[in-house]
Amino acid sequence: MKAAVYDQYGSPDVLELKDVEKPSAKDDEVLIKVYAASINSWDWDMLTGIPYEYRLLSGLFRPKKTNILGCDVAGRVEKIGKNVIKLKPGDEVYGDLSEGSWGGFAEYVCAHESQLEFKPPSMSFEEAAATPQAALLALQAFQTKNEITQGDTILINGGCGGVGTFAIQLGKAFGAEITAVDSTEKIEKMRSLGADHTIDYKKAEFTANGKYYDLILDVRSTRSVFDYRRSLGPNGIYASVGGNTSSILQLTFLGPFIQRKDNKKLTLVMHKPNIGLGIINELFESGKVKPVIDKCFPLTEIREAFRYFGEGHFKGKVVVKIV
Repeated sequence: MKAAVYDQYGSPDVLELKDVEKPSAKDDEVLIKVYAASINSWDWDMLTGIPYEYRLLSGLFRPKKTNILGCDVAGRVEKIGKNVIKLKPGDEVYGDLSEGSWGGFAEYVCAHESQLEFKPPSMSFEEAAATPQAALLALQAFQTKNEITQGDTILINGGCGGVGTFAIQLGKAFGAEITAVDSTEKIEKMRSLGADHTIDYKKAEFTANGKYYDLILDVRSTRSVFDYRRSLGPNGIYASVGGNTSSILQLTFLGPFIQRKDNKKLTLVMHKPNIGLGIINELFESGKVKPVIDKCFPLTEIREAFRYFGEGHFKGKVVVKIV
């Protein structure tokens, strides 16, 4: 089968389209014919080997073995292992394989059936591939608050990426008032998704405008935790779904202190792959949530797809179409 592989860290130029052995499903796995996969920041980090702490898991100087990136996949079940219960050949499925062996940027991949959800008939394979990680990071960030109620004020920092575009739509579906922050060229897209207010971070600093929010969902995590605390209302929650080592350490060590002092919660969202995809399916089928796809590339243009992702100008998700 054809697969995009890499055996050293670096730019998208290290990706190579090669013929590799087709995988075989274990007893509790299914073999999926992949129709589409999407790029996440994790893919970029694993490709470049930066931040360096990622290499503790994947190999200090080079990947421990030839790797196939891609954890968000959508496709059709081709074969099943003898212990598989809920799936059968021909089922259209999608899911996040980040707890397994990844491998989405290939014609076939194996996955445990617990990593997969049925794809709604009205959802395209490209839309399905764009959904799992981004949608659930947004949903799980909202779940750090016991309940999103009508009129809650939510700020989404990084509102036009994969997580942010889902978060805007989810927030509106839950009845919240949404403020979305991103760069100049992304303002109109955030408005089109339903953002009530938008902020161009190049022109204004949302942590210094005197406004307060019940929840801040932060995809960027580039500011001090004390800046975020200043923008939280009484009992407000700050939920980070990304960031560098410095921001993670600040949350880990200073978050509990801030919570004890003024009852404002600062937390890092620990992603739970595929938990809640049923909720996303319901919202998709009701028309309340739809993945935003900036651009689709064929597998033969995997390098171009990663270059485009690395430039950071995309709105929503970048998808690689396998079939």
